[in-house]
Amino acid sequence: MSTDHSLVKRFRQEVGDRLAHQRRLDQASGLPPMSGEDERQFARALIAQVLEEYARGEIGVGRVPPTAEEEEALAAGIHAALFGVGRLQPLLDDLDVENIDINGCDRVFVGYADGREEMQEPVAESDEELIELIQILAAYSGLSSRPFDTANPQLDLRLPDGSRLSAVMDVTVRPAVSIRRARLGKVFLSDLVGNGTLTPEVGRFLAAAVGARKNIMIAGSTNAGKTTLLRALANEIPVHERLITVERALELGLDQFPELHPNVVAFEQRLPNSEGQGEITMAELVRRSLRMNPSRVIVGEVLGDEIVTMLNAMTQGNDGSLSTIHANSSMEVFNRVATYALQATERLPIEATHMLIAGAIDFVVFIEKHNDYARGGRLRRFVSSVREVTGCDGRVLSSEVFRPSPDGLAVPHAPLSCLDELVPHGYVPGGWG
Repeated sequence: MSTDHSLVKRFRQEVGDRLAHQRRLDQASGLPPMSGEDERQFARALIAQVLEEYARGEIGVGRVPPTAEEEEALAAGIHAALFGVGRLQPLLDDLDVENIDINGCDRVFVGYADGREEMQEPVAESDEELIELIQILAAYSGLSSRPFDTANPQLDLRLPDGSRLSAVMDVTVRPAVSIRRARLGKVFLSDLVGNGTLTPEVGRFLAAAVGARKNIMIAGSTNAGKTTLLRALANEIPVHERLITVERALELGLDQFPELHPNVVAFEQRLPNSEGQGEITMAELVRRSLRMNPSRVIVGEVLGDEIVTMLNAMTQGNDGSLSTIHANSSMEVFNRVATYALQATERLPIEATHMLIAGAIDFVVFIEKHNDYARGGRLRRFVSSVREVTGCDGRVLSSEVFRPSPDGLAVPHAPLSCLDELVPHGYVPGGWG
């Protein structure tokens, strides 16, 4: 059954106006603002009221009112437009959807967990309506409103369900949006062993490395599964520890599981306002996190000059830090980190940068993705390499302690120099290849 999206748009405006009017009345009366859940409940009552008025009006002019099923679909569409993501909501509700790429309102490509990619129905009536939807999301998602307009044509944010949205306009012929689904929010290393991302031995090793407070950097390409692996590693951290997360756009969501992490502070980069004021950079947030009594600092994704601040933090007693970085191999990570460090205000010489890297990072874990055509093109994600940093001699020295096996999965390759520190945390190697 198709939903009349023009009606959804009209009723969303009506309900939104009534909701805003009630907020003004409450404020004038000195009443405290409604909580998020109270506002949703009140909106449901307003939606029912608006739909009842519409049905009466249709009967009054001799037309057939919506059926119960049509009214239910309209109500769901209005609620999604107010508090969700409009016509994107059904795609985000589909647990098998992994990626959504939108090249203009009517060019919608959906990638599924099994590797399929299909074109779906339009998510808006026009590109202007698509931009309006993104602007609404930008205003209400994250810790602060984020502009999305001709002066600010780029946007990154976390949707209410934890998915990551990236959008651009005016630098492309039509507005373009990419959404990365957070399919595995509460994920553990055992889950990744179960789905073939890790071997049981690599799972035991990573759990022990987290327990031994080793600094770990997860590397891989876009959509390889870095954030999912980071969440799984974070869920190995003891429940009593205080975690500070630093991200460009909130995505990790560790604070959503208080039974696992009751003491979490999530920092989000703040962009400058229209006057160019008020920006708080990633480097500043990493610096600030060190003053917040962290047990561990977790940087969601390293993309720039915050790397020097983070490496300094790792060498100043904040052991057990976790972060992710884009790279094409475990070995390439060191050059990538050094390149980012050159962009920092500290302007460290390359030799000093390599010394800092060697003193800060204990392990690099490389995760990759491949379409497995032998299995019908199914998308595989797997950890293929783990590299241990062993020192510095003008450049970072490292040993590939786990390397790819014939099927790609990482298997033991070289002895661990820090094995004595991992054994008390449950890791006993099964033999070296």
